[in-house]
Amino acid sequence: MKTNVYTLITGASEGFGKALAVECASRKMNLILVALPGTQLKCFANMLKENYAIDAVAIEKDLSVEENCLAVYTEVVERNFNVNILINNVGLGSTMLFKEGSLDFYQKQVKLNVMTATVMTYLFLDMLRSNSPSYILNVGSLCCFFYLMKKQVYGATKSYIYFFSKSLRRELSPEYINVSVICPGPMNTNKSVTSLNETNNWLTRMSTMNPEEVAPIAIEGLLNKKEVIIPGFLNQFFLFLDLMIPSFLKRMITDAQMRNLASVSAVQRN
Repeated sequence: MKTNVYTLITGASEGFGKALAVECASRKMNLILVALPGTQLKCFANMLKENYAIDAVAIEKDLSVEENCLAVYTEVVERNFNVNILINNVGLGSTMLFKEGSLDFYQKQVKLNVMTATVMTYLFLDMLRSNSPSYILNVGSLCCFFYLMKKQVYGATKSYIYFFSKSLRRELSPEYINVSVICPGPMNTNKSVTSLNETNNWLTRMSTMNPEEVAPIAIEGLLNKKEVIIPGFLNQFFLFLDLMIPSFLKRMITDAQMRNLASVSAVQRN
């Protein structure tokens, strides 16, 4: 890797973003870490600097506010950092029926999952061109391939990321900018996900991976210019199985799940 360039990671203070930062640091990549204020990001950056002998810069911004994307770019330019790897990781997840969410939440989710990746890519594109060969890694989700209950808005945002990545890859390939999208299945990214996972079926639990397992797969796939990265054998098997199962059978399974969900809700109300 070049020594005078930086990898910029959004949502780098916890979960998958934090694991990606550690993986990149172990590969001697200098880092620009972006996350919300009050997330101990500076302490994390200092730890990476000391342990891996790299440069790590912390920028605390809420990227759901579009102006803050521009503020990050402006700070990078003013400090003469050269970015050759952009990892659009920041996002907002959810698992709930559509009626259970608020309009404010969905607006923020769409902004963070869709617009932030779009705006950050647009802002840093010329810098990536000037530092080519360069890389963009967009973090999607396995759910963009399926129509899952309680994942309607989240899955739609990740479908955007998948299409955006594949289309942009074709556009930027002649300019030596590789675009990859990683589509992980469930990950133990925080306590709420872990506790939710305990209530899921055994198949979901078996397919759940730790961020520290997925991060090396993500970076290795990115550097090898892989178009779509699906971590985990079970997740790859689910995709294959989805292609084999006829549509009417998928509808039957979904309808049965919805009936079961409705009966559980009725019992809880009573």
